[in-house]
Amino acid sequence: MATLEIKDLHVQIEGKEILKGVTLTINTNEVHAIMGPNGTGKSTLASAIMGHPKYEVTSGSITIDGEDVLAMEVDERAKAGLFLAMQYPSEITGVTNADFLRSGVNARREEGDEISLMKFIRELDSKMDFLEMDEDMATRYLNEGFSGGEKKRNEILQLMMLKPKFAVLDEIDSGLDIDALKVVSKGINEMRGEGFGCLMITHYQRLLNYIEPDQVHIIMQGRIVKSGGAELASKLEEQGYDWIKDELGIEDETVGAEA
Repeated sequence: MATLEIKDLHVQIEGKEILKGVTLTINTNEVHAIMGPNGTGKSTLASAIMGHPKYEVTSGSITIDGEDVLAMEVDERAKAGLFLAMQYPSEITGVTNADFLRSGVNARREEGDEISLMKFIRELDSKMDFLEMDEDMATRYLNEGFSGGEKKRNEILQLMMLKPKFAVLDEIDSGLDIDALKVVSKGINEMRGEGFGCLMITHYQRLLNYIEPDQVHIIMQGRIVKSGGAELASKLEEQGYDWIKDELGIEDETVGAEA
């Protein structure tokens, strides 16, 4: 079992503090969900974990099995087993989906132990079939001209091919119709097991109808203010966030639209 541990994490953007002391522990074989109003720090947490240069960690720590993640470059974090499915995946002209994925797979392997072309193709075909993706998506340029649903399926394809220890999924359900949501959820559930842990950032209970989380965390004003089981998300769906604000005496404000 591996452990991703975040302790008292403080993060700022251009001098404005967004995260104000986030503490969270995720083990492999666990799925955690983070929910919260817009602008409360959810995407900031995802970006800080992966090392986006815009987000400055001012104090606190992030470790994988005791190794200091904050001391790692972005590529080193990926090699250590971290993966981020972005809310808005980038388009890269001139790089095919297949070439991108094979480079990613080999980057996590030792020199001289690169995956053979035939093994890669067999695995890619199998995963694409599982995710109900058209064959031509392998040869199309990365995310170029992809619909929103195709981009999200492609993020899950990357997840299944790269096999990280921990995935951070930033609003992977955003913009998906019900059929695409079911396929994306199927891919995430396929990854669940002893070697995989997941942190899902979402606004909606509907994702959690297909991927039952072990724990749900509510973030407000840059802090995790409440944690519980899957029933916590159901209560949010029924009552919104006002009951948490009333219970904890939280004023109705957010920390910034980009958080």
